[in-house]
Order: sequence, then structure tokens, then C-alpha cells
Amino acid sequence: MNKRTLLFLAITILLLLSCKNNKRETDAYGVFGATEITVSSESNGKMLRFDVEEGKTYRQGEEVGCTDTVQIYLQIRQLEASIGAAMAKRPDLPSQVRTLYNKLETLNKEKNRIANLVAANAASSKQLDDINAEIDMTNSEIARIESNLSITNKSILEEVEAMRFQRMQLQDALTKCHIISPITGIVLKKYIEPNELAFQGKPLFKIADLTNMFINVYITEDMLSRVFLGQQAEIHIDMPYDKEKIIDGVVSWISAKAEFTPKMIQTKNERVNLVYAVKVSFENDGSAKIGMPGDVKFK
Repeated sequence: MNKRTLLFLAITILLLLSCKNNKRETDAYGVFGATEITVSSESNGKMLRFDVEEGKTYRQGEEVGCTDTVQIYLQIRQLEASIGAAMAKRPDLPSQVRTLYNKLETLNKEKNRIANLVAANAASSKQLDDINAEIDMTNSEIARIESNLSITNKSILEEVEAMRFQRMQLQDALTKCHIISPITGIVLKKYIEPNELAFQGKPLFKIADLTNMFINVYITEDMLSRVFLGQQAEIHIDMPYDKEKIIDGVVSWISAKAEFTPKMIQTKNERVNLVYAVKVSFENDGSAKIGMPGDVKFK
């Protein structure tokens, strides 16, 4: 055996030993997932604008589309006109009874004058009784008119209040015509195009938060005692050229009951019938994709 052959065998043995020593040990295997939200239409009408593109990132609260708002807008304007017309019918209480109050003031002055004359025996008590009766009648008339005007005014205000609630409902419907992104994430699927008809409950697009992701893994019963909420974990992602990326994660959920192992999931040891589902959450830097396999080692 020449020197070249011996050198080749030595290098081969070292490589094999290195691969064996670098073989990673993991506790569980699973697939990556993310919070996915299907955004549906909350209004009926033609989709006038829809700026959603698959694979594009949108911020939470960003408007991405709008359905036809003309009919709702016209109904709001009609209600506002009706409210204005109703408010114009409200009775002017002070002007309605101002004449009677002026008359009452005059009668009270006359009463005082007659009372002084009666005290001086210059007028009869009948005159004083007559003026008191007229004052009472005037007060009764004022009370009657004020009551009627108050009832009319209250009825109008209640009618206006009902119309204001209708306007609030229409304004809410108008707001729902504007399509808003519920989270910051990437659009996975687009279900409608501009100028198509949308209706309440129709899916418009699916968006996922690919920044805060998780990996669902399954552990055997013998591992359950050493896995707990808040526990730190290492998430291993396979990379090209036999490399791997390690991301720090934390156990965010542990199933309270056992279940049968999904066919696509392998546990640390051999496949078993019953396992416990565990969710490990982590902040994704773009390396993990939904549905991609990964390994987890609990610390």
C-alpha cells in the first residue's frame, strides 16, 4: 500500500468520524406553521379597487381594496336631509308663549293696583277676584301650551335620534366597504379580482404572519415530564449543502391530551401510537417557510 493510498484512507476515516460526531440529536420533528387569516367581504357590491398581490407584505390596518359605496353614501345623505327637516319642525317654545307671559305680567301689575285700591276702599273685592281668575286662566293656558309643545318637541327629538342611529349603521356599513389588512403579513392566496362582485362572507384573500411563526411537534409520553410552557428550545432548519440553521424558540402550548401520531410526523424514537402535540413559537428571520420540516431540541 503506497503513501497516496494511506493518505486517502486516513482522510476518509477522519471525514466519517467528523460526520458521526456532528450528527445532531433532536427531541422532536414537525412542520412550520403560521397564523393564517382568511379575510372575507363584509359588504355587498362590485369590487372597485383591490390592490392585493400574492407574496406581497401588507401592514396591519392598511387599506387594500374597496367595494362600491355609492348607494350607502346616498342613503346617508338622505338621512341627513331628513334629520335637518325634522329639526326644522321643532317648535320655538319661548316665542309660542311669549305673548301669554307678557299678558301675565300685565295682569299681575293690575292685580297689585287693584289690591291697593281695595285696601283703600276705592275698589270692590269682586274686581280683585276677577283679576285673580284671569291670572289663573292665563297660567293654565301657558301650562297647556308648554306641555303640548314639550310633547311635540320630544317626539321630534326621538324621531331624529332614531334616524341618527340609522345613520351610524350606514356609516358602519360604509366603513366595512373598505378592505383592511387585519395583521402585518404576507398574502398567501388571492380569491377575487377588481370589478368582480363581492358579497358578505365571500373570501377575498388569505394572509399569514411570517414573522412570528411556530413549529408543531409531537413528543412521546416519557418526554412529557421534562417539557413545560415557557421552556427554551432550539429549532433546527435544514439548509443547502448539508448545513443547518438554529433558531431560538419557546414552548407556547402543550396539548392536554394524547392523540394518534400524524403519518407525516416522526417522534424522536420509533413511531408510537399516542403522542402529545407541542407548539414551539419563534421569531422568523425569513429562513422558515410554512409547511417546511424542522427539528426541535428542548433545553
